[in-house]
Amino acid sequence: MNNKKAKWLAYTVLVGFIPILCRAFAWLVTKDGTVELLASSDFVALGLVLHISIINEIEHMSGFEQSWKTKQNGFSIAFIAFYSVLFTLILISGEVVDVNKLKWCAIALAVASFVISYSVFDRISKIPDQTLGDSI
Repeated sequence: MNNKKAKWLAYTVLVGFIPILCRAFAWLVTKDGTVELLASSDFVALGLVLHISIINEIEHMSGFEQSWKTKQNGFSIAFIAFYSVLFTLILISGEVVDVNKLKWCAIALAVASFVISYSVFDRISKIPDQTLGDSI
């Protein structure tokens, strides 16, 4: 793994996983049923971190065709909109929303976001450093 991918993994993915890891630790040390192991909001946070990092990284780089950058920003904005809908559903959850289905939708979306983010940063890592400017 090259330096750019390692930084992406450390600065983006691990930071995005902080809510998930904190909840897992809380689940581990609390009595049964007090804290859920997985929560939709944690995966929404992960997805938002991944897509915001894509937008930020693409804005600070040159060396790629503008159409690719526009498509990646568009995908990220669309995913951020989906995460906003999920977050709204989390806020109004109760009898109206099936919390279990919502959790699995958030997990599936976060996995898709990870795959997209990995592919973007994989492509970015293959260009020479001088075209990236001050990013990564």
